[in-house]
Amino acid sequence: MSFLPTELAGFWAEWIRPTAGLPTVWWALLVAVAAAVGHLVQRYIGLPKLVGYTVVGAIAGLAGFEGAVWPLQGTALFLLELGVAIVLFEAGGRLPLGWFRHNPMVLVQSLVEATLTYFAVFWTLHFFDVPHPVAAPLAIVAVAAAPAVLMRVAIDTRASGPVTERALALSTLNTLYALVLGYTQASWIERGPQGPAQTLHAVLVVLGLSFVVGALMALALRSALRVMSPTSENTAILLLAIIGAGAAVSTYLGGASPLAALLGGVLLKLLSPRPWAWPRQLGTAASLITMLMFVLVSMVAAQAPWNLHVATTVLALVGVRAVAKIAGVAIANPGSGASWRQAVWMGCAMSPLSSIALLITSNFVIASPLLGAMITQIALPAILLMEVFGAVLATVAIYGARESSRPWAPEAFKPAPPEDTQR
Repeated sequence: MSFLPTELAGFWAEWIRPTAGLPTVWWALLVAVAAAVGHLVQRYIGLPKLVGYTVVGAIAGLAGFEGAVWPLQGTALFLLELGVAIVLFEAGGRLPLGWFRHNPMVLVQSLVEATLTYFAVFWTLHFFDVPHPVAAPLAIVAVAAAPAVLMRVAIDTRASGPVTERALALSTLNTLYALVLGYTQASWIERGPQGPAQTLHAVLVVLGLSFVVGALMALALRSALRVMSPTSENTAILLLAIIGAGAAVSTYLGGASPLAALLGGVLLKLLSPRPWAWPRQLGTAASLITMLMFVLVSMVAAQAPWNLHVATTVLALVGVRAVAKIAGVAIANPGSGASWRQAVWMGCAMSPLSSIALLITSNFVIASPLLGAMITQIALPAILLMEVFGAVLATVAIYGARESSRPWAPEAFKPAPPEDTQR
């Protein structure tokens, strides 16, 4: 299915050929529509803008938009990796390592939650007769969280507080586990069954190469910050260029570009003694790239075929995953410094799935097209579902924890400010 009849599409393609080409026009219009719908969703419904981005991407995918074909490759894959790298670099720079040293129960909380999520999803999929080679990768995808979604929700709701910060830290740690396990599992699938020594070697290779690339990124940026202002536009351009180059080099060497960006952000925070805020210019550029990322993820995920068995399995996976995350955070909550109520809201805020999960799934497809097709059949609908409803649930969690400075009411229905009577 296409957006235009064949004759009309051919006419426009011929007319636009001397300039950018028809696909560029479609993408530009799609981004414009996504930006407008995101604004309207926040204004008239009170939900985060990314819900609008996701809905537009899903409609485009269902309508047969040809700009993103699964499995992703070429420019589309690089855009996804770049968007993920930018988000994870920022998330790594916000990871409170000193906090973990003074409160190690937070790390225990993260490990308990991730382990419980993995085994709960794995056993649930077995109950639905999903074979082991498919259930194990899907359980890894379920462990993944979406720091990008949570950060956008926090920005749109103007949230700050212990639940928001701890949920973001736990989501970043979950992403670390899922990336290491996912890339290692993909390597294991591609090379065939391996023993414990070979599996450990694969893990060390992914971690080692990603760490080296991340360290080089951090050193380059630390050196630049010695002579450049953090608020300079040139610093923002330099940062984007280094993150993009690091993502490409890490993938080429056999590491994980998202993992390299995450470790680069962590190392930059360790090397830089003063707090470093992202420049305003980088925020605008990063917003455009992350918007493209959300649209691309939902567009690709919407292309997955649905049937009754798949729908039942996906709903079971999503439900068990949500319960496991809340239960995991709550079980390890004693001694962590958070109340039970805060633990429940943290588990809810960690529910979204998005670009990280899609990128891990893409690696499984590349490693084994046959096995990847079986994984994709369940993973893509789950990602689409939890990119939308996960963002809504994270919004509910932030408002439930009372950490938003913006009341949850559509802006269009807010009372107008009183007129100036001193004119």
